[in-house]
Amino acid sequence: MRLIDVVTSPWALMPDKLMEIRGIYETHLRGEKIDLAGVEARLGRPLANEAKPYQVEQGVAIVPCIGVLAKRAGMFMDISGGTSTQRIGDMLDAAAQDPGVHAIVLEIDSPGGAVDGVQILADQIRATRQGKPVHAWITGMGASGGYWIAAACERVLISDRTTLVGSIGVVATHVDVSGAQAKNGVTTTEITAGQYKRIASNYAPLSEAGRATMQQQVDAIYEVFVNAVADGRGVSVDTVLTDMADGRVFIGQQAIDAGLVDGVSTLDALVAQLAQRPGAGRPATPTPTRKAAMDQSQLQAEHPALAEEIRQEAHAAGIAAGIDQERARHAALDAAAEPAYAELTAQAKAEGWDAGRYALAVLGAEKEERAQALANLRADAPKPVPVIDGREAEAQAAAAPAATVPIVPITKTPSGYGVDDAKRALDAKARAHQAAHPGTDYLAAVRAVTAQ
Repeated sequence: MRLIDVVTSPWALMPDKLMEIRGIYETHLRGEKIDLAGVEARLGRPLANEAKPYQVEQGVAIVPCIGVLAKRAGMFMDISGGTSTQRIGDMLDAAAQDPGVHAIVLEIDSPGGAVDGVQILADQIRATRQGKPVHAWITGMGASGGYWIAAACERVLISDRTTLVGSIGVVATHVDVSGAQAKNGVTTTEITAGQYKRIASNYAPLSEAGRATMQQQVDAIYEVFVNAVADGRGVSVDTVLTDMADGRVFIGQQAIDAGLVDGVSTLDALVAQLAQRPGAGRPATPTPTRKAAMDQSQLQAEHPALAEEIRQEAHAAGIAAGIDQERARHAALDAAAEPAYAELTAQAKAEGWDAGRYALAVLGAEKEERAQALANLRADAPKPVPVIDGREAEAQAAAAPAATVPIVPITKTPSGYGVDDAKRALDAKARAHQAAHPGTDYLAAVRAVTAQ
């Protein structure tokens, strides 16, 4: 990290600690030599802050997360007494792979630090929890970035009711060094390409555009911080914003009431509790020297407790996998669902159909509906008029009751079937009857003249 970045980068850090760090580095930026001996005298300790490796007690690895957080170690660690998030991550990996470790505790006493690297460490903690439990134990302070990594753990405990927790927020500062340079006869001219390349330059007063850009960056990081806390604590983002993430520092019981931590415990009590968890203290299985693998019956006979634990874990894993598969199946059915076939969709979910079988069932139902519709049309269609010759038509007309509509006689002509002369004659008689009897419709007239 460059010296100027220490002063201007976004921080998830307690304000007083940030001001102290800024004071040290601004001294360096002004060209003044940092009095390391004076810093040691003021702190009352040497600046040799070598990171300590994790310790193992009763199969529990205790990983120290002490002081200001930064991504990498260096002079920053020497002066502030901080911890590198990369170093914490390395210890976390080592503990996760250590066969003598069955649980991990992050011992946190930190006001936070630079944002860079904190989210990576939080994600690493969540990944480690898939294999071994990881708990956070805060003593003294777990604020800002320090709480960010604590929230990623399975549980968060504090050492006593005076422990400081919270300060969920992000801060960035702009340092205008142009006045200091002018006093020293120095002028810095920056040549840039790109509208936002130096929108908040340190060699000029902060512009409104620069302020807006910095605010957007801080807001974006704050959103990531809030979402990480909500995910880690198992609550909604709105709950975090309302009850936890307004930048306040909570003390002891206040942190418990707000949902930031789960309770109070000493480190020894926490280690003892984790040592009593199922599987705790079980020695690592040595690498077998024989070629034949141990089968289930042999494992049951030689290690019944281990066999039962494996069975329970496999059962739980199978249930979890089944739930995930069922959720995925329902989601696929919901995506393929046809609104017109709600009952078919419910049947598919209840009977374990996949999306492919459901699609075939929908196609079959549509085919049946089309076939039924065609049958209904055919049933409702009018019956065709039978084609008969003229003499048969006259015979049927003579035999039919008076209310029956006469059958139109059709004869076959050289060009096909057509209306014969008898039809024309009948038509003429009917029309004459209508003329003689005003108000008579054509059908009644036909019946009348046919009956004569």
